[in-house]
Amino acid sequence: VNLTGKELTGTVQLELINAATNVPVDGWFHNISPTQYFTAAANQSTVVKFSIDVPYQYNSAVSYRFIAKAALPPSTPGRGDGGEVSDGEEASLPVLTNSMLVTESMPLPMRGNAAKNFRFEKLLQSGNSETLQQHALTVEFTTNPAWYAVQALPYLMEYPYDCAEQTFNRYYANAIATKIANASPKLQVIFEQWKTKDTGALLSNLQKNPELKAVLLEETPWVMEAKNEAQQKKNIALLFDMMKMSKELSSSFEKLKQLQSENGGFVWFKGGPDDRYMTQYIITGLGHLTKLGALNASQQKDWASITTNAVKYLDQRVKEDYDNLIKYKSDLSKNNLGYMQVQYLYMRSFFNYPIPGASFTAINYYRKQSQQFWLQQNKYMQGMIALSLFRSGDIKTAGDILKSLKQNAITSEEMGMYWKENTAGYYWHQAPVETQSLLIEAFGEISKDKKAVDDLKTWLLKQKQTQNWATTKATAEACYALLLQGTDWLNSTPTVEIKLGDKIIKSSSFGGGREEVQAGTGYFKQAIDGPFVKPAMGEITVKITNAQNQTNTQPAWGAVYWQYFEQLDKITSAATPLKLNKQLFVERNTDKGPVLEPIAENAYLKVGDKIKVRIELRVDRDMEYVHMKDMRASCMEPVNVLSGYKWQGGLGYYESTKDASTNFFFGWLPKGTYVFEYPLFVTHTGNFSNGVTSIQCMYAPEFASHSEGVKVNVE
Repeated sequence: VNLTGKELTGTVQLELINAATNVPVDGWFHNISPTQYFTAAANQSTVVKFSIDVPYQYNSAVSYRFIAKAALPPSTPGRGDGGEVSDGEEASLPVLTNSMLVTESMPLPMRGNAAKNFRFEKLLQSGNSETLQQHALTVEFTTNPAWYAVQALPYLMEYPYDCAEQTFNRYYANAIATKIANASPKLQVIFEQWKTKDTGALLSNLQKNPELKAVLLEETPWVMEAKNEAQQKKNIALLFDMMKMSKELSSSFEKLKQLQSENGGFVWFKGGPDDRYMTQYIITGLGHLTKLGALNASQQKDWASITTNAVKYLDQRVKEDYDNLIKYKSDLSKNNLGYMQVQYLYMRSFFNYPIPGASFTAINYYRKQSQQFWLQQNKYMQGMIALSLFRSGDIKTAGDILKSLKQNAITSEEMGMYWKENTAGYYWHQAPVETQSLLIEAFGEISKDKKAVDDLKTWLLKQKQTQNWATTKATAEACYALLLQGTDWLNSTPTVEIKLGDKIIKSSSFGGGREEVQAGTGYFKQAIDGPFVKPAMGEITVKITNAQNQTNTQPAWGAVYWQYFEQLDKITSAATPLKLNKQLFVERNTDKGPVLEPIAENAYLKVGDKIKVRIELRVDRDMEYVHMKDMRASCMEPVNVLSGYKWQGGLGYYESTKDASTNFFFGWLPKGTYVFEYPLFVTHTGNFSNGVTSIQCMYAPEFASHSEGVKVNVE
């Protein structure tokens, strides 16, 4: 833009820099004409264009820097006899790939001193695909299972959506982290070492630009993953920073306060109706923290009125359940015990608040129902009933439930103790990780059977996929179970040797002053970058030995994670009850008014065109707590930028617009077909990938689906 009264001629220079490393990447991006000439008329603007190519599989952020210079002609008003003027601008952009990152994992279960062979079949066959790009092969191993819970806590902190459950789980993660740091000075020393050992990776510009960091975390989560073992430890150490934890606790607490309705119930998203299940979930979580001793006196005082109001709200809901049985003349001698009532009894067992007279009859009725009909409930509910009865004095029935559970369990050396019917479903009460976590609590508190608890933990850790349990809810429950019970294995660390093809990784070779840290935690991790990953590394051997030939009976866990990029149509996936179809339409104004025309495969759009996105969703059964994410081409900008709760055709949902996608959250998604539409405007020319729409049941993440990718051409 020429702000002078005379024509200006000058040059504009473009520099491209990797935002993560501050290294120039002009060569990578083929920025072969980094300097362009321009002429701008007096008081007018002109456009300068640079041609670049994005490198294949480049997946970091890029900073661009423009510097414009021009010589002033003589006698420029206010400028005397000429001279030079210049200006510059710098900003960063995330670069999002049109492929998808896939993570395959293989657990390495060991027990005692032994050697075992494993075959990673998918990795061994990976040479057969021409489009597959290796990203990394990561090996991690630990002799202290509680360490998995420590590792999972940062994931609870980084989840980007502000619903009641995620906000509470951020609070939960910080409270547990504070408890761990205070309980073990040894760990606190280790965290302090990790924090002060600056690795310099992914700091600089990314940390100064939170908006960019959020896009990277949501759209390319692998970019922010630890590039090496030291950075992974630093991320954990930052979580355990006492000042930061205190600040995060306050922030999450304030957000939760705002999500509580006047009647005491919590909403899932701001603006939605109060949600009984969410309220019971949050108050149960508070019970967990209190039982662990993770809340100090000041925090307990902060929560007092919130908890009291929430419990009053839940007492009222359970009374309404009972009143409805009376109103509709139900047979009170039959099984009228539902999942909500069982969860309520379990939640109530953490609190000794006096029961209001109006609710007393209802609570007493459902307690007797739980004593009578526990055998007709699933394993998750049986665990809750056992704990609620045990805490209210019925030790016999609680013991009978555990006996029954043990008789129906499958036990193996590798998998530990588990139940065949503990499989995922579509509702909150059909959740394997949460079920197992609760049963660990039940066996630990009621029978105090250490072997059973260790066997249950074995199965729980086997379910740990990639670097966290599948959902924030599962992660929080697993952290509670693993940190509540278990033998102290911190002081005994056997030597582990892992062979991946011809590459050998030894726990004893982690030197440079880190051996003591490894001995304290029993955890080590090593990542092999994509160019060095070979299919032959799928042949794996693990060997464990103990110092001074000591007897070693403790379990040890590990896993190999293989990550690769593959085109969406070549990723193997399972059929699910969710089906998505995504179409783009262009809105044309005609004599008869606005008309929607489907965008043909090779059709060209123009800058300024109004686009309608239409997503057709088919669900063949009822589901709870579903997240749908619609990716957006970088040439399009949404009209609706405000997030909020919406209603459409009797379906309530929360719509959240992010930088690179639009997200829909459904608390309850009944069986049927639904159509969602929203407008976009075209802002840039070129050829673009509009990505896919993906959908996932947040509490049964294996039920997920995605649409086909859409290509967009703009003239």
